Amino acid sequence: MSAIAHELPASAVNAKLISLIASAAIGIGILLSGFVISEPAPYEIYMAGLIAVWALFGLRISRAIVPLLVLLVAMNIGGMIAMTQMADLANTPLYLAVSLFLAFSAVFFASVTSVQPSLYRLIFIAYVVSAVATSLLGIAGYFHAFPGAEMFTKYDRAAGAFQDPNVFGPFLVLPGTYLLYLLLTGPVSRMPLLALPLLIITAGIFFSFSRGAWGMFAVSAVLLTACLFLQSASGKFRLRVVVMTIAAVALLIIAFLVILQLPGVSDMFTQRAQLEQSYDSARLGRFARYAIGFQLAMEHPFGIGPLVFGTIYGEDTHDIWLKALMDYGWLGFVSFLTLTLWTIGAGFRILLRDRPWQPYLLCAYVAYLGNIGLGTFIDIDHWRHLYLLLGLVWGAIALEYRHQRELRLARVPVPAAAAASIARHAPVAALF
Repeated sequence: MSAIAHELPASAVNAKLISLIASAAIGIGILLSGFVISEPAPYEIYMAGLIAVWALFGLRISRAIVPLLVLLVAMNIGGMIAMTQMADLANTPLYLAVSLFLAFSAVFFASVTSVQPSLYRLIFIAYVVSAVATSLLGIAGYFHAFPGAEMFTKYDRAAGAFQDPNVFGPFLVLPGTYLLYLLLTGPVSRMPLLALPLLIITAGIFFSFSRGAWGMFAVSAVLLTACLFLQSASGKFRLRVVVMTIAAVALLIIAFLVILQLPGVSDMFTQRAQLEQSYDSARLGRFARYAIGFQLAMEHPFGIGPLVFGTIYGEDTHDIWLKALMDYGWLGFVSFLTLTLWTIGAGFRILLRDRPWQPYLLCAYVAYLGNIGLGTFIDIDHWRHLYLLLGLVWGAIALEYRHQRELRLARVPVPAAAAASIARHAPVAALF
């Protein structure tokens, strides 16, 4: 083995070492994403440094990713313009700095996965580990498992290492969906290993008592199962999907009924399960503020400034579309709407294509749809995992763009020199 190592050129050894360091650096960043108790969180500080270093040493942005970059930057320019409408800036510069950082984080994840698609697996594994860890903290906090555990709860709901259970719950949806995918498609021998982390994450979602997270996970699971069913032409596989889905639903119902017997759980569930809460339909409740806000947007096309709406009406917008209008103006609103429609359309077009990265795209895409749907009822513009989802989807879009380009080049006769260049850039599937 040592003799073989000595035969390898130093450039190959260095390249492998750099690849390992880069992968480890990204894995650490994903692990930190599950711990956002205070701001700026370790995730922001670490990822800002990582993105800066990567940019200095050759961050490559594919042509297919440029729309993501342009639209996110345009949205933040809208926020800067809206800031000029404010009499008191307060913490607005910091807020917009975080917004811009998150935008660049989406571009970063899209860029690195489009260049090295093997990173998808690492990112998803690290995300699962982070989700299990923060779920355990949230569950421990909910049950007061140790002194001081209540710091991982808020409003008597599990919040994990997050400031808000309504962010904690949605954060867990992608890793839960990914584990469900592995459970449905993997070998039977691995099921017990996958069932335990899936159970922990599902419990974290449940004890967050976030109606949005419950709905997101249910919708993501249904969409994932439907896509797997449609994608496969094998009757045996389809039967397996149906049988396992029925078994999973039955087990969840049993677990749900058992959990409801625990003291206090039934009352909290009954309260949170109601579609309409008191703060929704009050005189200046969430729904009333929607109408007020959209009228205000017609009077202030440049917006009124980030976070100003909450200072006027006592509560934030709780609607990403209204928030875009108020905090980022019409420029930000149009940019975010265009980005959303573009992401949904471009992702859907390649969703079921047989590619090495397709499982990761499928899980990220259904989770992204859930986040956008939930954004109609809550502000999501500063959710770290939303920008990670954007990066994962756009990374797959860029990979497909490159894959199709290579296929076109392969079909066209080219000079010998060009053929040698194409051979050096092997198909992306070879990276797996």
